[in-house]
Amino acid sequence: MHEPDVLYYDGSCPLCQREMSHLARLKSDRLELRDIHDLPSSDDLPDKAALLQSLHLRRDGNWVTGLDANIAAWQYTRIGLLWRWLSWPVIKPIASWCYQQWAVRRYAKRYPSTSGSDTGA
Repeated sequence: MHEPDVLYYDGSCPLCQREMSHLARLKSDRLELRDIHDLPSSDDLPDKAALLQSLHLRRDGNWVTGLDANIAAWQYTRIGLLWRWLSWPVIKPIASWCYQQWAVRRYAKRYPSTSGSDTGA
């Protein structure tokens, strides 16, 4: 049996929690949602700070992050088609930039002692 793909998210973020609750109701069994705060340390995962900075999806052993992880996660639902427009060539650079700006600000606000001035990594 094929192991499910895994989306790692920040369970202490209210907006993230709302989106994951919605996604959990709609997703197939091929996707598992994991709160980063509930994870044990593991050599095969990025460090916790990196995981907290943006969404991370492990799909078939490969990592997809940020907006691409979000778009990919919604493809495990019957409404995934509604998210694909964010991948269109004209839209994707703008949507990716907006997601990254939001993710950096969210991380700096939620984790000010660890974010420092270089949160865009």
